[in-house]
Amino acid sequence: MASVVGTSIEWYDFILYSVASGLIFPALYFHASDPFVATINAYAVFAVGFFARPIGALLFGHFGDRAGRKKTLIASLLFMGIGTFAVAFVPGYDSVGAWGAVTLTVLRFLQGVGVGGEWAGSVLVSMEWAKKGNRGLAASWPQVGVPIGLLLANLVFVIVDSLTGPAFMDWGWRIPFLSSIVLVGLGFYFRRTVEETPVFVKAAEEQRLARRPVWEAVRRNPKEILVIAFLRMAEMSFYQIATVFVFTFGTVIAGYSRGFLLTALMLSAVVCGVAIPLFGALSDRIGRKRVFVTGVALSGIFAPLYISMLGSGSAPLAFLAILVALVPFAMSYASEAVLIAESFSPEVRYSGASVGYQLSSIVAGGPTPLITALLFKWDHSGYAVAGYAVLGAVISLIAVSFLKDPRTGRQSCA
Repeated sequence: MASVVGTSIEWYDFILYSVASGLIFPALYFHASDPFVATINAYAVFAVGFFARPIGALLFGHFGDRAGRKKTLIASLLFMGIGTFAVAFVPGYDSVGAWGAVTLTVLRFLQGVGVGGEWAGSVLVSMEWAKKGNRGLAASWPQVGVPIGLLLANLVFVIVDSLTGPAFMDWGWRIPFLSSIVLVGLGFYFRRTVEETPVFVKAAEEQRLARRPVWEAVRRNPKEILVIAFLRMAEMSFYQIATVFVFTFGTVIAGYSRGFLLTALMLSAVVCGVAIPLFGALSDRIGRKRVFVTGVALSGIFAPLYISMLGSGSAPLAFLAILVALVPFAMSYASEAVLIAESFSPEVRYSGASVGYQLSSIVAGGPTPLITALLFKWDHSGYAVAGYAVLGAVISLIAVSFLKDPRTGRQSCA
């Protein structure tokens, strides 16, 4: 629970801001004569959070390998939680002019720094308490935070929208950001009760802790860090299409109601949440890379089919496409956690996993909303956006070919 809450907040915020960037922030914070320009500005601020993540990875990675997983995980949660919660209080352009957008940017940066240290800590707390034969399953549990965050964010938006009606665009949208403090409180409570992982305690007792863990991780594992940065291209590009772009394409081109799309997406989140630990357990049986590669390949194959099914004019086909879209994502996302973490030895694991994982935020995460928005403006069929997901899958497949499967190759874990 201590691990799942953090990633749930991360993706709860991701969905909140993604939806708000398209519906609310352009008009509220970015006054531009062209609505498309205002939307691009909103997505640019969204990208700031991703560019801040490597900074958080460097900061929290150092302390995670020096002071311990538990303390660092609590600190990253507070950074992330405050950055998300405070968005609810940012005044609009009509009240403070451009300062509203500036404040929003600062908060996105703060939230990004917190997220930069969150993922590795969550995975390590789960994985380093597990037996070797169950580490794939254990490391996959923090990944369940993705569908939980997706489900909660969309559910809260639906409820608040129905309760506030026309006032949703004025002040109702702030309620979902305010409610994030509940998740932060739960996360803080559970993380205070967690004991330090036995792997870190053993490394500390044997005086194997690195004095400069980030530098040591870069010196020892430069290839792994670089490979991991590109490993997540498929995951991040396809997830963007399946959870954010679906609303643009589904309403503008396919003509479906937002309620129809939200219902399908929330059910898809449930399917994904069930699938992730199953694929994590499967990685313990047949290998991390085999599960990861299968998921990436399926996401690349399914991307154009997904667009075709959404635009088919058949509501059942569109519903089915959304329902199963996150299954390939679940395969790759579940197995990548342990695949990444096991690529580093315990004394530099927090640093190495954090830096590699969050560098992908610059490579894939931050630019993706901007790229998909520009591609869709250029090609309303949606296939250009699908092509971007296919390209992401190809890059991920090339990247993973350079990474050994610790289960069958070199063992770097304790």
